Amino acid sequence: MTVELLARALAIPSVPAPERHRDAADGSSEPCRPRGRVSLVGAGPGDPELLTLRAARRIAEADVIVYDNLVGNGILELARPAARLIYAGKQAGRHALPQAEINRLLVELGSEGLDVVRLKGGDPFIFGRGGEEMQELVAQGIACEVVPGVTAAAGMAAATGIPLTHRDHAQNVVLATGHLKDGTVSLDWECLARPRQTIVIYMGLGALEIICRELIAHGLPAATPGAVVHAATTPGQRIVTGPLATLPEQVRSAGLGTPSLIVIGTVVDLHPLLMRQPEPAAASL
Repeated sequence: MTVELLARALAIPSVPAPERHRDAADGSSEPCRPRGRVSLVGAGPGDPELLTLRAARRIAEADVIVYDNLVGNGILELARPAARLIYAGKQAGRHALPQAEINRLLVELGSEGLDVVRLKGGDPFIFGRGGEEMQELVAQGIACEVVPGVTAAAGMAAATGIPLTHRDHAQNVVLATGHLKDGTVSLDWECLARPRQTIVIYMGLGALEIICRELIAHGLPAATPGAVVHAATTPGQRIVTGPLATLPEQVRSAGLGTPSLIVIGTVVDLHPLLMRQPEPAAASL
């Protein structure tokens, strides 16, 4: 049903790109294949119905799709049967392609005059390395664009009833990564440990114990509520909540794996309230 709905949305006509010409030897102009385009497309947090219309259209039009590990099931079904699919996913300690090779691949495909989609979970510019890839494309003269997607934090918030901001709880929201380029977890703990804010940490499950310990050491009460959400917005979504002091052990006991987001702040206390659904009304006789 999801793919059918998106396919119906794609029926909205798009404006074709202008045809390019080159000057022939006799001075006349003749059509030529335009230089390719690379679209850095956000696939959203996992649920295909959270794709933007532009993202769905780009996927359906692409000659080549270079996709990540976190692209939700069903999204690639929007691709044309003739489209070439290239997996470039990254998991902890296992990269199908190193980032430098992905950059080089995108430049090569764009130079061949192809319509290329670089498909990323969430949003390309929020921990998606889209900035690095776009830098390389621009430097090499390849036309490129960014198609934003629903970032994992926003999808998680909607799917779990954990608002990222709330006037009674959090006036700020901080998005951080728990896995730095040099492999350390050396975050700005003093900034993260400030009160009345929500912290969402991407790619931090392996460092959850360090994160909780450092936040407590830098001033957050050990009773501060936290949550770890696995596979947010998908049928496999699972959530574990608890205070910072015991959250790592609770997550280990539950056996949560990646992909998971860590959420810290008193907004987590709203989860059971906002996810409480009213009982269906009894049918009248």
